[in-house]
Amino acid sequence: MAAALVDVLLERLATLALDKVERELKLVVGVKQEIQNLTLKLEAIQAVLEDAEQRQEMQASVKLWLKKLNDVSYDMDDVLDEWITIVLKHQLEKQEKRSAKALVTIKKKVCFPFTSSCFRFGQVNQLFLRHEIAAKIKELNERLGLIDQDKQRFSFQNITVPELHQETTSLPNAKTFGRDEEKKLIVSKLLSEGSEGNEVPLIIPIVGMGGLGKTYLANLVYNDDRVKSHFDTRVWVCVSDPFEETKIARAIIKGLDKNKKTNNSDTLDALLQCIEELIQGKKFLLVLDDVWTPKSSQWEELIKPLRNGAMGSRVLVTTRKEEVVTLMKATTQSIHLKELGEAFCLSLFYHSADMDESSVSKEFKDIGLEIVKRCNGLPLAAKTLGSLMRNKKKIHEWRAVLNSKTWELTEIQQDVFRPLLLSYHDLTPAIKRCLLYCVTFPKDYVYNRNRLIELWMSQDYLNVKESKGKIAVGQNYFEDLAMRSFFQDIEDGIEDEYGNITCKIHDIVHDFLQYLTKNECLILDASERRDVSKDEVHHLTLAHATESDSLKSFLPDYKKLRTFTAIESSYNSIGPIFELITQLKCLRTLILSDPGLREIPKTIGGLIHLRYLDLSRNYGLKELPRALGSLYNLQTLRLVNCIDLKKVDVRRLINLRHLYVRNCGASRSIKGIEKLTDLQRLDEFVVPGGDEGNKLEDLKGLNQLQGSLAIEIGRNPNRAENAAAIMVNKAHLLHLKLVFSEGDDGKIMNGLEPHPSLESLYIHGYGGSAFSHWLSSLHCLRVLTLNYCNCGVLPPLGKLESLESLFIHLHDGVRKVGVEFLGIDDGQTSSSSSIFISFPKLKQLEFMLVSSWEEWVGVENNNITIMPCLSQLTLEYCDYLKALPDFLWKTPLQKLHIRASPILRDLYRQGIGEEWAKISHIPTIKIEGVSE
Repeated sequence: MAAALVDVLLERLATLALDKVERELKLVVGVKQEIQNLTLKLEAIQAVLEDAEQRQEMQASVKLWLKKLNDVSYDMDDVLDEWITIVLKHQLEKQEKRSAKALVTIKKKVCFPFTSSCFRFGQVNQLFLRHEIAAKIKELNERLGLIDQDKQRFSFQNITVPELHQETTSLPNAKTFGRDEEKKLIVSKLLSEGSEGNEVPLIIPIVGMGGLGKTYLANLVYNDDRVKSHFDTRVWVCVSDPFEETKIARAIIKGLDKNKKTNNSDTLDALLQCIEELIQGKKFLLVLDDVWTPKSSQWEELIKPLRNGAMGSRVLVTTRKEEVVTLMKATTQSIHLKELGEAFCLSLFYHSADMDESSVSKEFKDIGLEIVKRCNGLPLAAKTLGSLMRNKKKIHEWRAVLNSKTWELTEIQQDVFRPLLLSYHDLTPAIKRCLLYCVTFPKDYVYNRNRLIELWMSQDYLNVKESKGKIAVGQNYFEDLAMRSFFQDIEDGIEDEYGNITCKIHDIVHDFLQYLTKNECLILDASERRDVSKDEVHHLTLAHATESDSLKSFLPDYKKLRTFTAIESSYNSIGPIFELITQLKCLRTLILSDPGLREIPKTIGGLIHLRYLDLSRNYGLKELPRALGSLYNLQTLRLVNCIDLKKVDVRRLINLRHLYVRNCGASRSIKGIEKLTDLQRLDEFVVPGGDEGNKLEDLKGLNQLQGSLAIEIGRNPNRAENAAAIMVNKAHLLHLKLVFSEGDDGKIMNGLEPHPSLESLYIHGYGGSAFSHWLSSLHCLRVLTLNYCNCGVLPPLGKLESLESLFIHLHDGVRKVGVEFLGIDDGQTSSSSSIFISFPKLKQLEFMLVSSWEEWVGVENNNITIMPCLSQLTLEYCDYLKALPDFLWKTPLQKLHIRASPILRDLYRQGIGEEWAKISHIPTIKIEGVSE
C-alpha cells in the first residue's frame, strides 16, 4: 500500500516543479528546498518498499514502520493536493478577469463557499495561505525524516518492482475439474419431486472449507438448463457474515420481484409477509451462498415464509460451518466437499497457467507438482498459483515461487491465503492499491470495469507517467488482475452496449483483501458500531442507513475518509446528514446514489479534493448548487436517472473527464459542455427542439470522447444547421446511438458522419428519404441496428467488411430487398469477372416487423459470394414476405427462427411445407405463430 502512495506523492512533487506552479513556490522563502528534500527522502524510501511490504507479515516492527509511512503519506498528499488546487483556482480566476475586462461595468460575482480563509484570494490572504502551507510542508518533512532514519535499523534490500505483464493472452475458459459426481448428486436432489416428510422447502447444504469451490459448484448447478426449466423461479443471495435477516429478506424480494412493485419496508415482519405472498404456490430454488453462524431464532424467522412455496421447492446453502447444517436440521441432505485430488489440482493448475499439461518438460513438471502439493487440494489455490505462472517462463522463476518464504508463514489466517499472497506480491505497487480498493464494496458485489477504473482514478492509483491515457492504464490493470484470477464471473470479456464488462470477487479473495487492509477499508451497517481507530479508516461504506439512525454521533469522527459510499439506504436517510459529510475534507470519492436526496447543500464546494461524485437515482433532486463549480479536481460526475434535474453547469469543472446523464433531465441542458475539450466519457446528449438547451455543435470540439455515446435529436433541433462534421474526428468513440424525432432528418444525419473506427451503430426513428452515404463506408463496424426507420430502400450494407450482427426492426416502406442491400453494383450482376463477397463476416441477421416487405432476392453469379459466415437468421412479423432467397442455403446457417410470418410458416412447415426440403439441413429450426 505504502509503495503506491509514495508513487503518487512523487508525481505530486513533480507537478509542483512545473513552471506554472513553480512561480507560486518562489513566493515563499525556503519551500522549494523543502520540496526537494521531500523528494530525495521519498525516493530513498521507495527503493526499499518492496522488501518492506513482503517482510511485514513476519515482522510486526516492519508493519508498524509502514503504518507510520502510510499516515504521513496520506497527510502529505492532502497538503500537496490542496496547494495545487489553490494554484489552479488562482490561475482560473486570472483568466476569467482577463475575459471580463471588456465588461468592466458588470460586477462579476462567483461563489466559492470554502470555509477556510485560505480560499479568499486577497493579497494578504494569499500571503497567509502560502506560509500556512509552507509550514505544513516543513512539519511533514520532519516527520518523514524520522521515518527515513528509522528504516536504517531494518537493513531493507533494494528489490526490483515487477513489471506489468503486457502479454495479450486470453483468459482461460471456464472448465470443471473433479466435481462432476457432486454436481450430478446435487442436480438429482434438486429435480426430485419428493422430500423427507414432504418437507417444503427441502434444504440442501454444501459444506467445506474456504477455497474448495462451494460457490462455483452451486453456480454450475444453478445455471444448469435442467434446473432452470424445472423451477418457477430462482433466486441467488450472498449471505456472508453477519447473518442479517432484514438484508437477506430484501435480497430475496429483489430476486423474486423483477419489476420492484412489492413492499420495500424496513420492518422484518413486512418483508417476510411480502416473501410469503411472492412465492405462494410457486416451486422455487433459493441459493443462500456463504452462510456463517445464524442464531436459531433468526433462521426460523427466515424459513417460515419459504414454507409457503410449492412441493419440490429447494434451498441450496453453501457454508464453511458444520454447525450451520445442524441448526438447519439438514444433516441427511448435506454434501461434504472434500479436497480436490492431486491429479485434478495439477490439471487445474496447468489450465490456469495456459499450458498444455502433456507437453510440459520434466524439469518444469517436477517443480509444478511440488507447487501443487502445497495447494492442499484447494481448487482456488491451484487456480491462483496457475494464474501466477502464466507469465513466468523461466525455470528459476518457478523455483522462486516454490522456495518463497511466504510458505513458512504460520500466523496467516487460512491456507489459501499463502498462494494469494504470493500472487499479490507479484503485482506492481499501483495494481496492488487498485486491487485492495475493491474491498471497499461488500461480498458478491458486481463490479463494473469502467466504473472501477474511474474509482481507481479518483484515488490517483493510475500511473500518469505512462504515455497512454489513464483509462487505457486502468484497463491494463483490470486485465492483469483478471488474468491472475483475482476477478471471476467475467463473461469472456464481452462488452455490453455501453462498453462495460462486469465481474465479481471470490468471497475468499474478499476475506484475503480485508486481511491485508485491516481497518483501512470498512463496510459498516448503519446499526453497527465497531471499536476501530477512526483515523485508520480511509474508505467507508455505510449500508442500510435509515432516517432514524444516529449517524450524526459517529460520522464526524472519520476525519481521514477518502471514500464515503452509502448503499441500500432507505429513502431520505442521507439528506439530514449531508452537512456532516461535507465536513469530511479529505474525500476523493462520494457515492450517494438512490437515498432520496432532494437538495445538495452549498457546503459541498468545500470538498476541494473530490474527484468522483455519484448522485444517480436521486429522483427528487431538482437543482445543483453553484458551489459545485468550485470542485476543480472533479473527474467523474454521475447523475444517471436524476429525472427531475433540469440543468447542470460544468463550465468551471476544468478537470471533468466523465459525465453520465442518461435518463437525467439535465441531459437536455449541459451548460458549458463545449468547453470540456478533454472530456472522455459522455453517455447521453439530448438536443431538444427550439432554441433552448444543448446544440449539436456543442459536441464538435469534444474529440477525446471514448466508449459509447447516445445522441437524441428533437424535431427542429437547436441550431441544427451547424451540425456538419461534429462526429468525424472522434476516433476513440466506438459505440454510437442516434435517436431522431419524426421528420426529414437527412441533412442532420449527413452531418453526423462518425469516424471510420466506429464498431457499433444504433439508428432509431430516422425519417429521411435515404440513408446517408457514409453508412456503407464504416469498415470497422461490427454491429448495426436500424430501428423504426422509414426509408423505402435499405442502404448497401453488404459492403461493410467487418459487420457481424445486423438487426433491422420496425422498418416501414421496404417492399423489396435485393442487390442494392447486398452492396452489389449494377455491373457486377451480369457477367462481371471481378470477385466480390457480400457481407463477408456477417454471422447474425434479424428482420423484425418489416410489415410491407414482400420480396427478398439475391443474384446468380459464380464470382459473387453472399454471407459466407451467416449462422443465425431470425424473421419476426414479416407478414407479406413470400419466400427466402436461394443464396441462404449456401451459407453455413445453424439456427433459423421464423415467427408470426404466416406465408413463410406455411411454406417451410416441417415435413409438409413446399420448401421444407430447402431448410431441413439446418440443425436448429424454430417456426411459430403469434400465440406461440
